[in-house]
Amino acid sequence: MIDLRSDTVTRPSQAMRAAMLQAPVGDDVYGDDPSVNALQVKVAEMMGHEAALLVPSGTQSNLIALLTHCGRGDEYLVGQNYHTYLYESGGAASLGSIVPQPISVEADGSLSLANIAAMIKPKDVHFARSRLLSLENTHLGKVLTQDYLTQAVQFAHSRQLKAHLDGARVFNAAVAQNLAVAEITRQFDTVSICCSKGLGAPIGSMLCGSKDFIDEARHWRKMVGGGMRQAGIIAAAIDFALENNVQRLAQDHENALLLQHELATISEIKVEAANTNMLYIAFASAELAVQVGEYLKSREILISYAQRTRLVTHLDVHTEDIHVFVAALKAFFVGQT
Repeated sequence: MIDLRSDTVTRPSQAMRAAMLQAPVGDDVYGDDPSVNALQVKVAEMMGHEAALLVPSGTQSNLIALLTHCGRGDEYLVGQNYHTYLYESGGAASLGSIVPQPISVEADGSLSLANIAAMIKPKDVHFARSRLLSLENTHLGKVLTQDYLTQAVQFAHSRQLKAHLDGARVFNAAVAQNLAVAEITRQFDTVSICCSKGLGAPIGSMLCGSKDFIDEARHWRKMVGGGMRQAGIIAAAIDFALENNVQRLAQDHENALLLQHELATISEIKVEAANTNMLYIAFASAELAVQVGEYLKSREILISYAQRTRLVTHLDVHTEDIHVFVAALKAFFVGQT
């Protein structure tokens, strides 16, 4: 099966499974799991922060960050199309009574500093208290530049806002720029990274910040049901991914570019530029997208069924799979003529 729906579909390799099998474990809620403890120290250092916390998912990691940064009735400023606003079931608002202030996202994935400034509330009893700026890198595969991130964080701090980075795919951003990941993450007050996407672990995300922040975040993790017991098997998978699967993200980026180049030869679709491990194609109609999706599925190729469809390369998509997918798509349109 060739699965281009998302990099969340990656499966642990046999070597990763072996590392999981051999991991020493304990009860992580008691702080007794040696594999988890070692991973948290390692990731904190890697990200340029004092401490880190293992949680089940990226959605929970972002939620815990928002709950720790903001109190009831406080506001966070976030991109209209960012994950923490659009794709996390309204958790901050419904569970934390935190008010989101969405801001339009620029073509490069950033938020205009002028637009952020315009949305920060005055200190007045009529308004929610602006507490946090939440950014996302990468956004739809697009890498936010270092200059922009530095300016945005400095601006947030100058306005007494904390800065959180949803870095679900921040390793893609680091590899694309040939940077150590800490160059991106250390300037933020907190950062969330997801380990079950391009890195290939089966589960788990990490929240990084100051020691005091992570101590408080641990309380929120327990409250929202994220405390785990013998979680060392998860930590071992993540540690394996960090040791073996970071630099290979460059291959995913190359495959996305190859996919863009090959798809550009098909006149029946519109192909957007590839960014890191993602690109988007557009069909003439939603109905056609469904027809294409069903045709490809019958040939053991999975894509999302949408008029504008995201295609994502990852460690389970090989270069030869790109050619198989393109050939199948061409065959569909030949059959339509």
